[in-house]
Amino acid sequence: MYQGHGNCKESLGLGSGWSDRWTVTWSLGRTPVSCSVRNLAEVEVFRSRPVRRFTWRPGQWHRPGLEYLVSTDRHHGFESFEEELLLLVADFAADLVEALAQPFRLEFLTTDGVIRHTPDYLLLTASGPWLVDVRPEERIEPEDEVKFAASAEAALAAGWNYGVVTGWRKRVVGIVDGLSAGRRDLADQLGLQEQLLRVAASGPLPFGELVERCGYPAIARAHALHLLWHRRLGVDMSVPLGDSSPVRLSADARRFGDER
Repeated sequence: MYQGHGNCKESLGLGSGWSDRWTVTWSLGRTPVSCSVRNLAEVEVFRSRPVRRFTWRPGQWHRPGLEYLVSTDRHHGFESFEEELLLLVADFAADLVEALAQPFRLEFLTTDGVIRHTPDYLLLTASGPWLVDVRPEERIEPEDEVKFAASAEAALAAGWNYGVVTGWRKRVVGIVDGLSAGRRDLADQLGLQEQLLRVAASGPLPFGELVERCGYPAIARAHALHLLWHRRLGVDMSVPLGDSSPVRLSADARRFGDER
């Protein structure tokens, strides 16, 4: 997570009662609704719609689109390749409950006057909400850092987490993208998933050896990817995924005996 915006806090209007003076505007149904940052956590966020529309037109610089998420069973909008990757990784790793794009417009005070900013996403996860902005680090300007610092303060006031995603560790995106091929429901009439979990329970095995120990290795590969995506099997994501990659039963699978 990017931390450069932490140096901009002194330029924000954070005097006594600041959370009453800063406001957020949501789009709840067809009606814009505004409230103070102090009351941000009380908003019924599941009713919200993006406060800014996604646009598609010839010649535009950004790359909008829709990304399907298994966690929510529907498509979500994004405005760039970087935002699309965030949605994909969140679907895989964040215990995601809901992903709200451009959830609200924040209006805040600075030493230079009033500034407005629309964060990119509010990710509702099993461990708590995450307010997120997405921007490649080389494209972050000083005015962006002020907006990020304000978003961090608003999130803190609401009891949320905040982060600026500037990129991903090497190989993570490629592995998650590859595993996403197995994220949808997969019929298992041959009982291969149970075989894979039983074999993996005996200890870490190379991916290739794990699937070879099943009755139908070629089909077992697809089911192994499915189990990896759903975190019932685990793999080291710091190295390329291949037949030599050690695969183990996940901690959750061991804890609950994988009776899912």
